[in-house]
Amino acid sequence: MSTELPPVAPEVLAEAVENLTARLRKKLDAAIAGCAAGATAEADGSTTVRFGEDALVTLRPGPTGAVTSAGQALCSCLLAPRCLHRAAVLGAAPLADPVQPPVPPEPAAAGPAQASEPAEPVATQPVTAGRPLTEAQPLIETQALTGGRPVTEAQPLTETQPLTAAQLRAAAALWRAAAEALAAGVTAGGAVVQAELLRAAHTARLAGMPRAEAAALRVVRGLRGARERQAAHRLADLTGAFRELLHTAALLASGSTEPALTGTTRRAYAPGGSLRVYGLCREPVLSATGYGGVVTHLLAQDDTRYSVSDVRPGGLARARGAGTASVALGGATLDHAGLARGGLRIAGATVSAEGRLGAGRGVKATPLPGIRWTEEPAAALFARPAAEAVAHRLADEEGAEPALLGCEVTVVGASGDHLLVRETRQDAPLLRLLPAHPHPELAHTENLRRLAKYPGLRLRVLGRPDLDRAATLRPLAVGPAPGAQYTLRLPEEWLGRADLGYDRLQGSHFPPPTEAPACEAAPEAAPDALADSPLWRVRRLLETGVAGGRRAVAEAARDAASRAPYGPLRRAGLTAAAELAEALAAEADRRPRDAFGRLADPAPDAYARAWLAAATYLRAAERSLVAASWEPSPATP
Repeated sequence: MSTELPPVAPEVLAEAVENLTARLRKKLDAAIAGCAAGATAEADGSTTVRFGEDALVTLRPGPTGAVTSAGQALCSCLLAPRCLHRAAVLGAAPLADPVQPPVPPEPAAAGPAQASEPAEPVATQPVTAGRPLTEAQPLIETQALTGGRPVTEAQPLTETQPLTAAQLRAAAALWRAAAEALAAGVTAGGAVVQAELLRAAHTARLAGMPRAEAAALRVVRGLRGARERQAAHRLADLTGAFRELLHTAALLASGSTEPALTGTTRRAYAPGGSLRVYGLCREPVLSATGYGGVVTHLLAQDDTRYSVSDVRPGGLARARGAGTASVALGGATLDHAGLARGGLRIAGATVSAEGRLGAGRGVKATPLPGIRWTEEPAAALFARPAAEAVAHRLADEEGAEPALLGCEVTVVGASGDHLLVRETRQDAPLLRLLPAHPHPELAHTENLRRLAKYPGLRLRVLGRPDLDRAATLRPLAVGPAPGAQYTLRLPEEWLGRADLGYDRLQGSHFPPPTEAPACEAAPEAAPDALADSPLWRVRRLLETGVAGGRRAVAEAARDAASRAPYGPLRRAGLTAAAELAEALAAEADRRPRDAFGRLADPAPDAYARAWLAAATYLRAAERSLVAASWEPSPATP
């Protein structure tokens, strides 16, 4: 019976491809195609794939369920382990998530100040509609990058630590691999190109640069998704992954010692003292790599944001069930549903830099009654204009997860897949509400569809702004607007809010439609500063390069009419955008000649820099348009 292949550690796949001869590498992509369909699960827990009569590949996953060493992948042919069969099976298997090494036990006299907890792998932006919360990175003992000195735990950089020679070499190698992958694009970015990226990512991990490794793994997964035509693949996501990888590698290779560029391999928890926190809402977490769970957002009396997460392997089933799972924090007797509408008094709290509460030794928690959104400190979330809050978020460090935003709105109606609302402030623009997670088994989409049926409904919304779209909010919870007649009527035990990912709004939660006040009609298409801008021409050029590689951009550049579209950029005052796009097209079409006058393949370095310059400009310009889309408009009736 056919079965799925177990996940494989990136470094195992990279080593297998590296051991192939040049002739076998040319056949690798064809060998990978279809070999997963012949996988068979054996009684001893291994998985086998047969190639003809003489070759049988056996994968024996370790305790984690993944193939993490070369000895766990065997082939019966004479060329093993340097054979095409073994490399093809490893290439067809999904990439394993990095596993955090176990945290050493604390000394007997240690208190909360020494607590340290492993990071949890969680969903990426398409999954949680926000930034990735964190990604755990494995640390493997090595002597290769330290001149023979064994390393069992790579340390992240601080502001006072310069990059080591090993880190500079790793960053340079990662830049070269990323530049070659960009020049190849999806069409030529097969298993060999991906293996080079995985090898460079592994080197970056050993050098203590987990952010660079995570960026490389996102690119590899994106290339796989594009080549396999997966439904969840988006070319825009892969383009953003390439921009992040090239940006990080370039800065690290230049010697930048900014700590955020290297990242951290484990989430350090510092003492937080005594805290009194109150629940705001729950957010389901569902990862494309099989993780599921919940994050409960909390607020302290001094307006500091905190959260408690429970994310583990389990996928959709766990994401749905974790909403009512017990909270593993200091012996508290609450579940996540109770905590989202309750509170905790915590003694000896431990807190990560992202505001995540730890459950280390010495932490004690006592349940408290919850507060409504109309009470302080929660009421302050809805007092600030949304435009100010979004401008503050956009000014935050690149890559930071957008904080929750609260606003009071009036429902206008549905427009396509959006729910249009207008903030109840003078001259407020139309806002788009999109599901925080589009999975049909979660309640987000169904709840927004119900809300769209009640134009004129006043409500409070708590969500995360989508900083890649114009005036777009991903709501996590809604509640009645204080003092409004035509608003939600939620059960008393819900404490004045509904978690859109878990609670399902029913007809009894809405007022009768006959009481609806007169309101504006929903337009067929709301204004979109991002879509109406000629910057889409730059975006299309960048995505063409990602999809078809350097050759696709060069083919477009050879056509004289292809440069005409840059005229609208200049007329709109976006001269820099036009110049960067033209420079990228010119560099893509550049072909040097060797000493005999023959055309030679150009090095990908200059092309990657031209592409990164255009992508960085586009990112900044789009962020400016997003910020402007939230600003009040005097023309708004």
